[in-house]
Amino acid sequence: MVGPRADAECTDQQLVTRLRQLVVESDRFAEMFGETRGIHRTDLNALAVIMHADHAGRSLSPGDLAGSLHLSASAVTALLDRLEAAGHIRRERGIADRRRVELRVNDRALDVGRAFFAPLGAEMSRVWAEFGQSERRIIDRFLALSTEATVRVREQLTAPDQH
Repeated sequence: MVGPRADAECTDQQLVTRLRQLVVESDRFAEMFGETRGIHRTDLNALAVIMHADHAGRSLSPGDLAGSLHLSASAVTALLDRLEAAGHIRRERGIADRRRVELRVNDRALDVGRAFFAPLGAEMSRVWAEFGQSERRIIDRFLALSTEATVRVREQLTAPDQH
């Protein structure tokens, strides 16, 4: 697949199409990872949410995870049991509040993920090298605003009726 010409007009529809293509290909890649490791997609999504929280320095409880994934408490318990049994995560008592359970990704799971996703990261870095910092800031802003718009509409569609 070749990108658009630099001087071509870029419509909203073209941007939506490109985002959809990226999402589909990213999903395919994640599915392939899950299949090779015997991990269901929901479990992969949970690992991603836990890793993101950990990377951001935030603690994440099972209840927080349930809200992020729109799953029931019992579904999250089963999901966490699977991930813990497979050695991907651990549940720890909170430092500030010992009653709170916090979720952490194990180093082994991070190592497996890095090994699998490293070639994709290297290829992304290779193609992104053609963008200067000003273009990268625009791309970053575009992606952030697109994500925010998606979250906003999703929340509107899933909010209880206010009638």
